[in-house]
Amino acid sequence: MNFCPCGSGIDHAECCHPVITGLSPARTAEQLMRARYSAYAGLQMDFVFESTHPDHRATYDHDGTRAWAEQSTWQGLEIIGVTKGGEEDTLGEVEFIARYQENELNREHHERGQFKKEEGKWFFTEAIMVKNKPLQVNKIGRNDPCLCASGLKYKKCCGK
Repeated sequence: MNFCPCGSGIDHAECCHPVITGLSPARTAEQLMRARYSAYAGLQMDFVFESTHPDHRATYDHDGTRAWAEQSTWQGLEIIGVTKGGEEDTLGEVEFIARYQENELNREHHERGQFKKEEGKWFFTEAIMVKNKPLQVNKIGRNDPCLCASGLKYKKCCGK
């Protein structure tokens, strides 16, 4: 079995290949997102361009996108969540993390992809990048129990 790069666990010939080659349209925004990831992994940049909504193609850099995809080793797609984007919807959002290696560095591309369906066909419209959440640091009070679990107050233990 030739598992699909999108991580569905399904054979590529039955998963993203029919969408990428035009044999069948994407039924949902998530299915289009998975096919777009598989197209990056398979260097099928024409599909990436064609599945981008015509109103959003002006800034698309075909050669730059191809070069980036060729220089990357695609390691997996994780779907975080889907909002709308079903067969009966016309708008959808797919939050995902695409993992890849570039210049021997492991990278993650985390976005909320926006999708629109027109005349029965789903298109990617834009990416909203998801920023890392800031690290939360809880301040320890002098009279709080010490974090080292000694049973002493912080001021009498590690806070000295």
